[in-house]
Amino acid sequence: MYEPNLIFTKDTNLSYLRRLELVFSCLDIPDKKYHTGRPPYPISAMVNALVFKNLRGLPNLADLSRELGCYPALSQVCGFKSFPSKERFSHFLKYTHNEIFLHIKENLVKELLRLGEIKAEYLSTDSCPVKSPVKENNPKTYTTENRFDKNRILKSDKEARIGVYIVHSGDKKIQFFWGYRNHIVNDAVSELPLAEITKPANVNEATLLISQLEYLKKTFKISPKAIAADSAFDSHTIIEYIAKELKAKPVIAKNPRRGANPDIKISRKGAPVCLAGFEMASRGRCYEKDRNRIRHKFVCPIKRSRRFAKKVGWFCPWNHPNFYSNKFGCTTNLRTDVDTSIRGSIDYGSQTFKKIYAMRTASERIFSRLAVFSMQRSSIKGLNATSNMCSLAHIAILAVALAAAKHDPERKIRLIKSFFYV
Repeated sequence: MYEPNLIFTKDTNLSYLRRLELVFSCLDIPDKKYHTGRPPYPISAMVNALVFKNLRGLPNLADLSRELGCYPALSQVCGFKSFPSKERFSHFLKYTHNEIFLHIKENLVKELLRLGEIKAEYLSTDSCPVKSPVKENNPKTYTTENRFDKNRILKSDKEARIGVYIVHSGDKKIQFFWGYRNHIVNDAVSELPLAEITKPANVNEATLLISQLEYLKKTFKISPKAIAADSAFDSHTIIEYIAKELKAKPVIAKNPRRGANPDIKISRKGAPVCLAGFEMASRGRCYEKDRNRIRHKFVCPIKRSRRFAKKVGWFCPWNHPNFYSNKFGCTTNLRTDVDTSIRGSIDYGSQTFKKIYAMRTASERIFSRLAVFSMQRSSIKGLNATSNMCSLAHIAILAVALAAAKHDPERKIRLIKSFFYV
């Protein structure tokens, strides 16, 4: 664990180096003991230096090594007797197990929870692309036909995979890239990350959320009131887990690609409601052999029941084309292995839903700050090295938040510059 070697006071105008010491003092870093051979640089010193790289916004490891060499006092504050080369930092990121950084993050989050800086009542989740520094991502390089072929394995980064992200520049544009994605669950109020994991870019973010929420529940014993996410997380499994296991509100936007008719709502009885506002009639269950699941079929109540048709009229009030082209009218299928009443209880149009859903942008703001830390402009390759680099960016945010909470509580913990540059 880092131990400060400079004498500092409670003066709010602390020097930059002294404030760095405050940040480093918040890091609980386990140092290895070496019994034979030449000892490497201390793990605590390497972590401190890489955290400083993020706080300083240095784009690559060469700049970090150069900065430590130019300023001996900075190197001393980090814990070095002599500054490491770029290669030593690269080797450290590549071969250090991510569990070390997980341990540091957990202790930071626990302390912030204890101090009340993190309430964990409202959570949000998202992911961001982390491009690998390969020539295939460089638009200036020679383009080949299979540049973004998902079946390719890159020689320069064998663990990188094809991913997509949306560019909002006037029109929505989908961009392909080679690399990874960093997935987070964060406290939506304090805008501080609670859990993060880095995976190849082709891994579906929705498949990771439940395991992340289970980790938070087990490790930090949190009981959130609501969890906000965009339409990419609109899954029956996720919604059921949030509602039943966490006893929280799933505030997740509807995905227009889910199901044959995205406009179908679910009644409190668990039956779909058509566009005309009628509760659809049951047509029985059917087994889908290819997907090994049972579906419950619902049809137009006007076509299904003469009594209902006499009551409301023999024609569709919505004038839906399926009413005339299909003997059953509009149809939809629901899975029988999910509790449709949960989805039906979500009031997507309410002010409460909209207010909580707006908190989801906290995840986007975290990633915007991490971009300043060069996380999205990676200079290293490989899954483990990229995972460690992303973890260190999150550690930097949490460490500054904790240092500010302990020594400068009037400053905004979300902004690095508000803590260092006063």
